[in-house]
Amino acid sequence: MAAPDLETIVSLAKRRGFVFPSSEIYGGFASTYDWGPLGVELKRNIRDAWWNSMTKERDDVVGLDAALITNPQVWVGSGHVSNFTDPLVDCRTCKQRFRADHIEEGDYPEIAKQEDGSYSCPRGRCDFTDSRQFNLMFETQVGVVDDASNKAYLPPETAQGIFVNFENVQTSMRKKLPFGIAQTRVSFRNEITPGRWVFRTLEFEQMEMEYFCLPPADREDPAEYLTLHREWIDIRLRWYIDALGIDERALRLRDHSGEELSHYSAGTTDIEYKFPWGWGELEGVAARTDFDLTAHGELSGHQLTYFDEDRGEHVVPWVIEPAAGLSRTAAVTMLDAYSDEPDEKGDKRTVMKFLPAIAPIKVAVLPLSRNEKLLPMAKRVFDVVRPEWNSQFDDTQSIGRRYRRQDEIGTPLCVTVDFDTVGEEGSVGDDSVTIRERDSQAQVRVPIGGLVDVLRERLGSR
Repeated sequence: MAAPDLETIVSLAKRRGFVFPSSEIYGGFASTYDWGPLGVELKRNIRDAWWNSMTKERDDVVGLDAALITNPQVWVGSGHVSNFTDPLVDCRTCKQRFRADHIEEGDYPEIAKQEDGSYSCPRGRCDFTDSRQFNLMFETQVGVVDDASNKAYLPPETAQGIFVNFENVQTSMRKKLPFGIAQTRVSFRNEITPGRWVFRTLEFEQMEMEYFCLPPADREDPAEYLTLHREWIDIRLRWYIDALGIDERALRLRDHSGEELSHYSAGTTDIEYKFPWGWGELEGVAARTDFDLTAHGELSGHQLTYFDEDRGEHVVPWVIEPAAGLSRTAAVTMLDAYSDEPDEKGDKRTVMKFLPAIAPIKVAVLPLSRNEKLLPMAKRVFDVVRPEWNSQFDDTQSIGRRYRRQDEIGTPLCVTVDFDTVGEEGSVGDDSVTIRERDSQAQVRVPIGGLVDVLRERLGSR
């Protein structure tokens, strides 16, 4: 059972240290959030899972970490300086600014559409200005003199750093087509957002890969290229199910209509998730043809081509781009992992059912109480476990409350040290501990000497 509404996850995320409102002591800042101790671990695990699937598990994709601040001509060549805009309107009634297309799509809960086609906000009937285009890139200055010659941009996407490095990567790594270049990096978009938590923010980390392949013999009938595009759509859809544990019933594919497609695109398909407010994009897989490499080659005067030995000529590769947002993926993983269900006593418990590889904390070591006989042994067990997995030691409140706390942050396994472990009233302890499984709540007793092996069987390696 996924979270019933967004507010449930937002509350849990703050209470348990996943996500905090940014600058909260100063009243916050629009569309910005800070990832707390558990959120950082969740994002890192998802990023690693994506990176492993893209690079370590494939022999045709390599990595890149391009600079954030680049020659501004990069963004001229890509078309962002002239075309990366959104339609904005101001409401003269409530003095707020909105994206015109998001108003039409119903993305602002405070804006209600009336029967006559007009809109109203909490202050009354909306009085919108005419729509105008607003460039979404953040401008900055390089150097000490604030003038147009020193203007640069924060990157609104990660792809262009890959395109301008195509030749460097291809020649240095001696790659033959088809091959891909993967990158995870922060991007910035100065857009007006509808305020749905971390799903649309001013800065966000993207996970993108550009897969370069030979151009089709017939540009008007790129059947083989579109078949490869469909293969990548299926690969990316399976990743959410297999690597992150997302319920496949909450996922679907949506092909972009002709009106939605960029002029250079041969096709784009979104992997969508069923959010509490409806279906929305999780990842886009775009068939970008040769637009980017051609555009940068023309503007820079340095052609970005590949020598095709079979054809005996230089060609401009075509590209397939799977692009996802890390913050949005982490939030969807939280939404989908959420479950309310009865505990062993029939009382309600909240469980985040993360897959072990994704869970921020893998193991919690819990002494049954703070008894002076238990704590030293529990610390020794923690010292055994901690080098292998990201772990927590928790000895505050009752053991039942500590189980509930670990369930709520998604810890797959708890290891409990009790009086049978250390012995009491002259009896000898059995040097064993109890492993409690999060989802089934089943418990099994294992010797401390074999604890790491048993945990490794259930969790895998770190």
